Amino acid sequence: MTKIETKYQFRERLLKVHEPDIRNVSRKANDNEFELKDIVHIKIPQDAGVVLTTAGEDFADYLKTSMKIGAGITFGDDAEICIDLAENCGVQLDEYATYKGFMINTDKDGIKIVAFDERGAAQALYYIEDLMTFAKAPVMEYGIIKKKPVFSPQMVHSGYGLDEYPDEYLARVAHEGRDAILVFTKDINQTSFGYLNFNDLIQRAAKYGLDVYAYSKLLSEKSPEDPEAEAYYENTYGRLFRECPGLKGVTLVGESVEFPSKDPHVSKGRYFETTVDGIPTGKLSSGWYPCYDYPIWLNFIKKIIRKYRPDADIVFWTYNWGSQPEDIRVKLIESLPDDISVQATFEQAEHIPYANGAKGRCCDYTLSFEGPGKYFKSEAVAAKKNGIPLYSMTNSGGLTWDFGVVPYLPMPYQWMKRYENMLKAHDEWGLSGIMECHHYGFTPSFISKFGKHAFLEPREPMEVILKKVLVSEFGETNYDKVNEALKCYSEAIRYYIPSDSDQYGAFRVGPSYPFNMSVGKALPQPLGCMIPADPDAYFGNRIIEMTYRNVCDHRISPVGLRIGEEIKSLEKMLGLMEKGTALLSDLPDANAKTDELKNLGHFMTNCVKTGINAKKWFMLICQMNVTTTKEAMSEVYDNMEALLEEELVNVNDTIPLVEKDSRLGWEPSMLYMTDKWHLEWKIRQVRYVIDTEIGKYRKALEL
Repeated sequence: MTKIETKYQFRERLLKVHEPDIRNVSRKANDNEFELKDIVHIKIPQDAGVVLTTAGEDFADYLKTSMKIGAGITFGDDAEICIDLAENCGVQLDEYATYKGFMINTDKDGIKIVAFDERGAAQALYYIEDLMTFAKAPVMEYGIIKKKPVFSPQMVHSGYGLDEYPDEYLARVAHEGRDAILVFTKDINQTSFGYLNFNDLIQRAAKYGLDVYAYSKLLSEKSPEDPEAEAYYENTYGRLFRECPGLKGVTLVGESVEFPSKDPHVSKGRYFETTVDGIPTGKLSSGWYPCYDYPIWLNFIKKIIRKYRPDADIVFWTYNWGSQPEDIRVKLIESLPDDISVQATFEQAEHIPYANGAKGRCCDYTLSFEGPGKYFKSEAVAAKKNGIPLYSMTNSGGLTWDFGVVPYLPMPYQWMKRYENMLKAHDEWGLSGIMECHHYGFTPSFISKFGKHAFLEPREPMEVILKKVLVSEFGETNYDKVNEALKCYSEAIRYYIPSDSDQYGAFRVGPSYPFNMSVGKALPQPLGCMIPADPDAYFGNRIIEMTYRNVCDHRISPVGLRIGEEIKSLEKMLGLMEKGTALLSDLPDANAKTDELKNLGHFMTNCVKTGINAKKWFMLICQMNVTTTKEAMSEVYDNMEALLEEELVNVNDTIPLVEKDSRLGWEPSMLYMTDKWHLEWKIRQVRYVIDTEIGKYRKALEL
């Protein structure tokens, strides 16, 4: 009998820093390997700080938990593992004498680690953990390994809960090579999800070598030229960094920090106040346009923040105007101060050509297009030309906005394309920092492990890294079929449609998405059934379009030109997803991890089915409203009922999938949207549409 998980049980897995008892006792040390045997002594300097001490204790726990070897910290010379900093022992690290750089030297006498800093020493130990996990044995091959990160910071949001960071989860983030976390900040100790002691989090994160960035949601109600501006911003950004001096920096994105700009292209109010007497002005608000006075505002904010943290990293993210003309975006980049960081989204705003000549668009974060897009390239070139540090929102931690209620996208070969192009962007334009997820959060997985090793210098061939990770995760005997299945998934995502209609519609919640009779439009929501939301959720159902989104948008072709081609594309995606899941159902040595992967693939396959049905449903609704004969209308109602019955089969098929894995159907800002209860709600909602709403339309034909 399949075990059913309770809500939030997935958090137990997130808090397991080390996987228990993974050692293959039949795996013996080769002639060119050093083997750790009971009991292991780990030598750290007597003056070691909290990062190195924490990492040493962590490695001892890894040996005990994963390899069943006794281990402990020592300050004596008789140790199998010796750790020191280069400045203390005179070892030359050459080009690896940099932030988080390290060297591991293994010979017959043991393992010696020399690092540039304590964070590097911690990463060396985590790297050894990975190598031993790959080998399934406490062995290290003789030789010298040197490593340093390509990107820093690597910023992530919490995948445990919105702005929730237990110590064990922080340890997981550090093990995956990431070095910064983000907190949505509305005020001091106030996040989008409520109260959080910022200084406590900063102190706890520091133990694991993690910085904390404030993702600003602070109001900006004053122009920097307003006589009251200094007092106003001293009470927001100034007070934040004065009372929380350990914050590494702040991320500023237009829609969250828009201010009263004097640019004539924008309205005076915020984005939801751009009407007069209910009629749109036709102007954007300042959060959605590259206003000429953003540099004035940034310099003003920078001056206030750096009174309290002189090295604060001020990250200016250009997400909201990626679709604006290149010349005005580049002009803004050229006028920015060179002592802040500019962040451009890697794939956003790219047009997608369809076979019939129509065009779609990457509206938000997607893996369907690996990037970089034209918007990113233009700003990367401008940033390099003007000597401004370049960051990017890459979602490379494993999850984009293509599917809303899954932990990660198991599509490694498409991630590989993105990783390769990120490294090219580093080499060509100086891409140095990355934000690796947004809202949906960071869940450690084989994808994030793949990314961790891909983002280290010297670089290994990505195919080599991926095979080591897959064999370690799913087993040698399963590798061929798992790899083939993941190639199917990786090809499938290339047929995904990254439109607002999909990412804010059926793909945001999957099979619990309601099928309403009204024709879709933008917010405010049309009449119809709204999927119930948890009252404690930050967003809940507010960012879900409950009917198919059909808005006037000059950046994409009209829906009538697109939707047929999009259905064809998603049907190709569905075929590949089904093929991959079938391969995972026929493994020679299935285990808990292959079962979890198959369950995830099956759930995502069902999400695609709902996505296709949502488009077909929209077409039937449109057809219903323009059909002019009783016979044709009756046929439309028949087709509607048949589609809904098909969708009900899909919903019922999804229930055991979410019961098996409590992470499926949940997302940090919405909370549970596709658990068993919501799927059963969907069944009742669809039955209502069939029995009541379509029934009324049929009766109307008799008048």
